[in-house]
Amino acid sequence: MVATTERFELQMGKATRDAFGEALREIGKTNDKIVVVDGDVSNSTRTEWFGQDHPDRFFNLGIAESNMVGVGAGLAACGKIPVVASFACFLLCNAYDQLRMAVAFPKLNVKVVGSHAGISIGEDGPSQMAIEDVALACALPGFAVLVPADEVATRAAVQAMIEHDGPTYLRVGRPKVPVIYPTAADLQFTIGQAVQLRDGADLTIVANGLMVGAALQAHDSLAEMGIQARVLDMATVKPLDEVAIEAASRETGAIVVAEEHLAHGGLGSAVAMAAAGIHPCPITYVNLGDRFAESGSERELLEKYGLTSADIVRAAEQAVAMKRQG
Repeated sequence: MVATTERFELQMGKATRDAFGEALREIGKTNDKIVVVDGDVSNSTRTEWFGQDHPDRFFNLGIAESNMVGVGAGLAACGKIPVVASFACFLLCNAYDQLRMAVAFPKLNVKVVGSHAGISIGEDGPSQMAIEDVALACALPGFAVLVPADEVATRAAVQAMIEHDGPTYLRVGRPKVPVIYPTAADLQFTIGQAVQLRDGADLTIVANGLMVGAALQAHDSLAEMGIQARVLDMATVKPLDEVAIEAASRETGAIVVAEEHLAHGGLGSAVAMAAAGIHPCPITYVNLGDRFAESGSERELLEKYGLTSADIVRAAEQAVAMKRQG
């Protein structure tokens, strides 16, 4: 997508979990190597749509995430392309040892999909909010880690995930999210490459997931204040687009990283590590910090825990001030 100077018009699209379910069902029609393993939450992860069309390639293993990952690994070892899906917190937290030893260590071609990620699941509460999943997935050697922003990006990410040779973690969410890419023609999705949505010389906002929409809203607010912000959709946390980070650091001199995740181990950590090794610059962060959230509506939680466009604006002002101080 070519960076534009147009204002961002907020239009809500589908939830990324819905787009995942639709894309998986469609791809399954032409690729009979795809098999799906779910942990008794297929009506929530939307893998049930694949199961309805391809019942012979759909396996519900019940609430047994560790066993589910092991079965997925076995299917991959037999030449299948297993998509292992459940709530992100159940998969990454409950079955981490199996992901480590049964998938990452033998480098098997397992596609891990974590739904209901982040605090935006709202009323379900902290026990089901995956806020550390990206950090855990990034720590698995050989894993690609994808966090798409909207329904179009998610469909493209599913296709890229299936085509990618190697273990992959795809993070999707429950709430409807803003439309970032109006049509598939507006996005060329490549694992490891960021998409520049806006250009600007004063700082760069790097975001993924539902924070991309907030970043675009922040861009418009900052423009009214005379601050020109570049906006990058960093859907791939690993492998990170270090070329885009270097360009952002050299050309804009300041970075804000926005993500629906804990402060440690996610996109912010990856960007900071890359910038420090290439071209250091001031970096500020919009994330959950070092805390759990609580039960509440999506809007209330995002506001209380500082994951809004206004929070990105404040972080941007801070980053620009740090840049000017030298």
